[in-house]
Amino acid sequence: MYDYLVIGGGIVGLSTALSIQKRYPHATLAVVEKENEWASHQTGRNSGVIHSGIYYKPGSLKAILAKQGSESMVRFCEENAIAHEVCGKVIVAVDDAEKANLNHLYERGIENGLHVQKLTKEALLDIEPHVKGVEGIRVPSTGIVDYRKVTKKLAEILENQGAHLFSGTKVTNIEENKDEAIIDTSRGTFKSRYLINCAGLHSDRMARLANIYTDLKIVPFRGEYFELKKEKSYLVKNLIYPVPNPDFPFLGVHLTRMMDGTIHAGPNAVLSLKREGYHKLSFNAKDALDVLGFDGFWKMAGGNLKEGLKEMGRSFHKKSFVRSLQRLVPEIQDQDVIPTHSGVRAQALLKNGQLVDDFFIIPGNRSLHVCNAPSPAATASLEIGEVIAGKVPSFTRKTISLS
Repeated sequence: MYDYLVIGGGIVGLSTALSIQKRYPHATLAVVEKENEWASHQTGRNSGVIHSGIYYKPGSLKAILAKQGSESMVRFCEENAIAHEVCGKVIVAVDDAEKANLNHLYERGIENGLHVQKLTKEALLDIEPHVKGVEGIRVPSTGIVDYRKVTKKLAEILENQGAHLFSGTKVTNIEENKDEAIIDTSRGTFKSRYLINCAGLHSDRMARLANIYTDLKIVPFRGEYFELKKEKSYLVKNLIYPVPNPDFPFLGVHLTRMMDGTIHAGPNAVLSLKREGYHKLSFNAKDALDVLGFDGFWKMAGGNLKEGLKEMGRSFHKKSFVRSLQRLVPEIQDQDVIPTHSGVRAQALLKNGQLVDDFFIIPGNRSLHVCNAPSPAATASLEIGEVIAGKVPSFTRKTISLS
């Protein structure tokens, strides 16, 4: 019997486990992960950006935790000798029509407590000489890191402090009673006083296994990336982002310098018919039916049809993708970019077609279910872990008197 058991070996699950361990150092703790390695899905396949929090609604959990999380992530990397860099980024208005939304972003950044800077065209070119823009914003606190390395360090710390970590362990059923959660897995049955579900792409299914029913469903969106050829990497010094469409839940195609010096371009965002579908033709009948049979998906799709078609066009037509890059850096040509990795974002969607825009946590009887942890979840993971740890009950162990 464990005091706490966490499902999910991504950065949110392991950060949560570490926060619980710090808060209750004498508690017994386990983490189970169905893959053989930590950070196999969303954590290990994202853009590697330490986000600042400029995009998020002031006062929202995302805005608060992104700012706090970017600071705590940098501290964690410094304390554990993990390579990272706070290099800053620019957000670029490519024409006069984007100036109003750019200014709105600037004001939001100020409201969120960030030290953002407005840039003239000339100042923008001083930072990114190959960019095309009429105005910009510099966000100095944005950084880059390899989140796989962060997650590996979290796992190492947890094990060194006595936690039991089980990879290659798939959860098949969950039962709760008034005293415990019983978790059946591919490696036997675990019992825990309390269960925390951080299963990412499968978090809604884990909740349903525990008989938690809501009108929420995880819809997977695949983000496809290209990489600039090495000889063209000089075109991007750090991070270049467009002004996002305020009516669409994604940030748009951008250019990001990775920790290894490569420049990644993307992602576009297209519906995936497999929750772990990293290729254009990836398909899983159960996953596809889950999405296509959900009323909320069709309501959402109808309201975002125009942008959705653009994303699909960029997915199947390289020239369309490159044209999106050329809006930011005109010198990039078709032959300068080559396909690289893809990732899948777990986006929670409600039955009314509304995308869940903030972190979403559902309590059970002996459990807590993190059913929406979108970007900036990796950035904010240490802070998300603190929030979750603050919501789980404390178990005081009884002592036996020998007198």
